[in-house]
Amino acid sequence: MIRPFQGLLDTSVIIDIEAIDPDNLPEKCFISTVTLAELSVGPLVAKTTSEQMVRQIRLQWSEQRFDPLPFDVASARTFAQVSVDLRLAGRKVASRSYDAMIAATAIAHNLPLYTLNPKDFSYISRLDVRTALKADHQNSM
Repeated sequence: MIRPFQGLLDTSVIIDIEAIDPDNLPEKCFISTVTLAELSVGPLVAKTTSEQMVRQIRLQWSEQRFDPLPFDVASARTFAQVSVDLRLAGRKVASRSYDAMIAATAIAHNLPLYTLNPKDFSYISRLDVRTALKADHQNSM
């Protein structure tokens, strides 16, 4: 199987990156500034000091590893259609706002979106969703 060249990684992939089979990811990976925002919340809401440290390390690693794609004008305009798709599917945009913004960024930049939670994005038209399988999942197939 040929690996796609480029793709946008959802926050779920970044959180579990060590468990993801790298062959299931594109050669060139991007994240959105929205993912950085989502990751930035993590240390602030952690319930324990050790959880806070793990989340802070993940955030700092992400900031060093990726040059994030901005939630720019094209992403904002695409977000409008993503919001309509979610509303038509009976899903609340407010509760899915990070996901909707990340999806809009992927669509605006013409990139497939890699996620561990494909159902979260299943109602969004024009979005190329790819499941990032964990390494142990690959071995059981």
